[in-house]
Amino acid sequence: MYKSVISNRSRLAVWLLALSLSGPAVMAQGAKDLNLPYQRPAESIANLIEAPATPSVTFDSKGEWMLLMERPGYPSIEEVAAPEARIGGLRINPAVNGTSRGSSFNNLKFKKVKGGQEFSIQGLPANAKISDVTWSPDEKQIAFLNTINNGIELWVVNVQERSARKLTAATVNDAWGNAFGWAPDSKSLLVKLVNTARGEAPKTNTTPVGPVIQENLGRTAPSRTYQDLLKNRQDEALFDYYLTSQLVQVTLDGQQTKVGAQGIIRSFNVSPDGQYVLVSTTHRPYSYLVPSYLFPYAVEVWDRQGKMVKQIADIPLGENIPVGFNAVAAGPRNVAWRADQPATLYWVEAQDGGDDKKDVPVRDIVYLQAAPFNQKPVALVGTKLRYSGITWGNNDLALVTERWWKTRQERQLRIKPSQPGAEPVVLVERSYEDLYTDPGSPVMTKNQFGRSVLLTDKAGQHLYMISEGGSPQGNRPYLSKFNLATKKADILWRSEAPYYERPVDLLDAEKGVFITRRESENTPPNYFLRQVGSKKLTAVTKFPHPSPELIGVQKQLLTYKRNDGVTLTATLYTPKGYKKEQGRLPMLLWAYPREFKDAASAGQVKTSPYEFTRVSYGSPLFWVTRGYAVLDRTDIPIVGEGDAEPNDTYVEQLVASAKAAIDEVAKMGIADPTRVGVGGHSYGAFMTANLLAHSDLFAAGIARSGAYNRTLTPFGFQAEERTFWQAPEVYAKMSPFNYANKIKTPILLIHGEADNNSGTFPIQSERFYNALKGHGATTRYVVLPAESHGYGAKESIMHMLWEMDQWLEKYVKNKPQPQTMK
Repeated sequence: MYKSVISNRSRLAVWLLALSLSGPAVMAQGAKDLNLPYQRPAESIANLIEAPATPSVTFDSKGEWMLLMERPGYPSIEEVAAPEARIGGLRINPAVNGTSRGSSFNNLKFKKVKGGQEFSIQGLPANAKISDVTWSPDEKQIAFLNTINNGIELWVVNVQERSARKLTAATVNDAWGNAFGWAPDSKSLLVKLVNTARGEAPKTNTTPVGPVIQENLGRTAPSRTYQDLLKNRQDEALFDYYLTSQLVQVTLDGQQTKVGAQGIIRSFNVSPDGQYVLVSTTHRPYSYLVPSYLFPYAVEVWDRQGKMVKQIADIPLGENIPVGFNAVAAGPRNVAWRADQPATLYWVEAQDGGDDKKDVPVRDIVYLQAAPFNQKPVALVGTKLRYSGITWGNNDLALVTERWWKTRQERQLRIKPSQPGAEPVVLVERSYEDLYTDPGSPVMTKNQFGRSVLLTDKAGQHLYMISEGGSPQGNRPYLSKFNLATKKADILWRSEAPYYERPVDLLDAEKGVFITRRESENTPPNYFLRQVGSKKLTAVTKFPHPSPELIGVQKQLLTYKRNDGVTLTATLYTPKGYKKEQGRLPMLLWAYPREFKDAASAGQVKTSPYEFTRVSYGSPLFWVTRGYAVLDRTDIPIVGEGDAEPNDTYVEQLVASAKAAIDEVAKMGIADPTRVGVGGHSYGAFMTANLLAHSDLFAAGIARSGAYNRTLTPFGFQAEERTFWQAPEVYAKMSPFNYANKIKTPILLIHGEADNNSGTFPIQSERFYNALKGHGATTRYVVLPAESHGYGAKESIMHMLWEMDQWLEKYVKNKPQPQTMK
């Protein structure tokens, strides 16, 4: 009898494994077996997925060379389903000791920016899987990682010779953090290598040696929901095994020298002068409640040989960080090198203990400490809001950004690093929700250390800025010159209709030469050279349209009002050649709600009508090829002004926004309001379920990788800062799980079996499906094996699109129309 039980269990395990690799699991009522092999959608959809990818590009700082990085198509399910270690919030491919599920390039090419000649690179690895492409400080070399079957190699490319060669064997440790970094002289790299003498990975012991115990002795230690956490001592041993690495200096001729002792190195960075290394090393005690980035770690300065010069901080376990979007850990954080000095560290320390609920006059202080690190740290500047970042220029110029979540306030401060403690000058103060007042990001240049610093004019009186250029007409990016004294910007150049054109880099400030990325509704993005004051346009690339099937698809930016007066926008797509006289169309509405603190910002136009019509795997635009009107980027703002929180009236605003969108397209004579489907991914799936629970606006819904029961995310979710115990009514009303008995509209649930996104664990869809089924709903639940929050394998994506298409065809397009419909 005992042998029979073991045998049956073994056969069951083998069957489940085979099922997980053969296709998606589909749950449905009754005895009918709905588990299918992977399906292929209609050819008009499949062709868009199989279209060649446009290369990614990067430029050297002088604008002489463009590097083209070509991508293969989507990976196979065999690649995505490869074994992985899920430990400490990380996902590691044990075969190569690197991150799993990463994207890669399969070819690199050079192109002259001026002249346009294109050059192949000799000696690239066969069957390349290239990642982490990085220019050397002198821009004469490019380094990259190449993943093979049993490890990860480091390679370099000589730019002038246009040739590649391997620097290390497949022993690079790319499981966590940065795997390598250039020395400032560009003659060597610092690399993390695995310990080749470590032996086999720890074996799984199926016989427990004791219980797993956690305790809390009266401390307040809230935490959000996380996936892939450590669970036991076996996981701890695996964490040590895969994360332990040795820093090694590798010269361009392949010579290796060990630097320091082995450890779990989460990050390292060479000082601008090359004399020191800043190293952060994780150590015990580990946690079963929070991911590895909150484990304790020591921050140390080493010399070039790896000897510790100074310990800057030893950061404790981060289980006790207060709840709040502006809450941070106490003690030093964000330790880094100043980009404009040979070897000066800076870091930030909270003056409120990290608790954003405390009322203090100064939230954070930025400290400086220069080599040889034996003097007391100097307080550089204090911030009234929470420190968000610093951009270095020189000893007389740096920009500090501070933000506050509750008010959405942002301030940009000018400081003079040579005058620590001096009162900063406020250059910009605004709501970061207000797109129309965003001055943009400063243009950077390389200094003598090869580090990026602020670009100014010769007099040091102006910055150069690149902005998205939000406006009531849509985004119109621009290049500007910002006066540090008057705090005013002069626009040097701005995108004009019918194009969406964004500056990429300013190559020559004196001559006004810059590169742009230009696109239009039917013209794919390409790169061009421009000069301020001239209309001349010189093409650098001529990438073809990746999806000619979409040429002629009609696109329109809609602006309309919600019943409370909030302005809404959406982008409407209709099939090629469609005219209203041909009759109303079924429509798919796709959205992702966003929270706002003021109605004016919520009502701003957030896109451009001239952006290229591009399709990614998660896009709803596939269905414009199937005869649907598609309403994409549909505004669903959830507004809470003053003391009100946005989610206090989440359901009411959600339904009102959706109704306004449907009414607008129906009023235009385009959409059939009785044949409208709604869908979304993640928080958009949550939206979809709530719309079906609280309205009868839709014929069907599609919810991908969502969360439906907010009691499973009790310490906050999305932009909700309050806990379940602080706002139980809000959590209850926003949870569509609680209204499963009211959902009578057909709903398709899709979820990745290995979803590791905080809050959207697969159990959310599993329990929601059970609740729907228990109340007689029309529903289908599809689990995509091995897929995470976003789906990666070509087979999974094709099947997802097939499921969606079948659902829309059955419950939206072919839903019987009322006799009175015209």
